[in-house]
Amino acid sequence: MVEAAYLLAALIGAAVGLAELVSRYRDAPMQALKSWAAFLYLVINAGASTFALHLILANGWTFTFADSGALLTWQVMIAGFGALTLFRSSLFTVRVGSSDVQVGPAAFLQIILGAVDRGVDRTRAEQRALRVAQIMKGVVFEKAWLDLSQHCIALMQNMGAEETAEVGSAVRELKSMDTNEEIKTLQLGLILMNAVGEDVLSAAVSTLGDKLRAAPAAKSRP
Repeated sequence: MVEAAYLLAALIGAAVGLAELVSRYRDAPMQALKSWAAFLYLVINAGASTFALHLILANGWTFTFADSGALLTWQVMIAGFGALTLFRSSLFTVRVGSSDVQVGPAAFLQIILGAVDRGVDRTRAEQRALRVAQIMKGVVFEKAWLDLSQHCIALMQNMGAEETAEVGSAVRELKSMDTNEEIKTLQLGLILMNAVGEDVLSAAVSTLGDKLRAAPAAKSRP
């Protein structure tokens, strides 16, 4: 019974860590989970919940529950979720130059997340560069920046207002940049790929078709 409680607490901790990673890398969550840093992040979360349950059982914290069956269930739940809340807290914040640095367990988790970020970036960078070039081939930025971004957002049924606003802001900022049009087209593809994933982006470009591409040059008469 106690062994099952420890296992459940560990699973709760790992599940919360998994949810964080999936939400962090929406365009390719499975790529993130393949890195060693992601595995370490899940283990740390599971270990924190397990250790919290050990402290609760060792000190006999009952939380005023008399029913032994319900008590163990609540002990597991409090250990699983309570430890994760504590683990993401900061004891205090120190001002270093122009940045605020958190001191506490949250800072340690940020280090691990940073390692996950770098691992995923190294794995995905080449794949993303090739894929976005394939999807956006022939697309004209001036024709695509508004229609394509709106179409991608419309295809997503559950994209929140905040995320929609972020995508729109990034696209408008890109439009105002004074840079090569082909580069802007690729960057537009990357912005939308980050938001909706490469499959949705590919489907949107395919659906809009010639509306995003330059009109074919007229053949000159002999």
